[in-house]
Amino acid sequence: MGIFGRKNDETTAAGATADTAALTGDYTIDPAHTTLGFVARHAMVTNVKGSFQEFEGTLHLDGKDPSQSTASLDIKMESITTGSPDRDGHLKSADFFKADEFPTMTFRSTKAEALGGEDYRITGDLTILGVSKPVTIDLEFNGAAKDPFGNERVGFEGKAEIKRSDWGVTWNAALETGGVLVSDKIKLNFDISAIKNA
Repeated sequence: MGIFGRKNDETTAAGATADTAALTGDYTIDPAHTTLGFVARHAMVTNVKGSFQEFEGTLHLDGKDPSQSTASLDIKMESITTGSPDRDGHLKSADFFKADEFPTMTFRSTKAEALGGEDYRITGDLTILGVSKPVTIDLEFNGAAKDPFGNERVGFEGKAEIKRSDWGVTWNAALETGGVLVSDKIKLNFDISAIKNA
């Protein structure tokens, strides 16, 4: 069973069509059961993990025509958290995300693809500091279920890698031993639960 639908051989086409048809529709991302995270290398020796606590997003899944599936996400930059208030404040400052001037980071999909099995790919425009650049996210479909409250849910995990300098986020500090304090490469990870709209 696929999120966006894919071609199946004749022996499974009927069942797969029914499954994907059942998933077709509009969904709202559930922030209470969704994690939007990131990982940055710190001082060349360890990883710092963070996430965003406030966001909203929607999905449109089309089981018959993958190209019509879409995703949209709006993230409040003030909600960034890394477990350190001082570091969070620095990330919100003019050195990094300028949260006062650019309060929202957005993602708008432009293409959806089925890669086979439960693997998918979404390409879209990520906007940070008013700069939009394409990002490709690899997804693994985790399944669909009806929860105890009658909500029809889909879930998937995603990952991507970006260079923050592509969006003009370039602050850094040199280390005496060589290298820099904060990596340019940032790993993005997503664990998403979305509820089908009534």
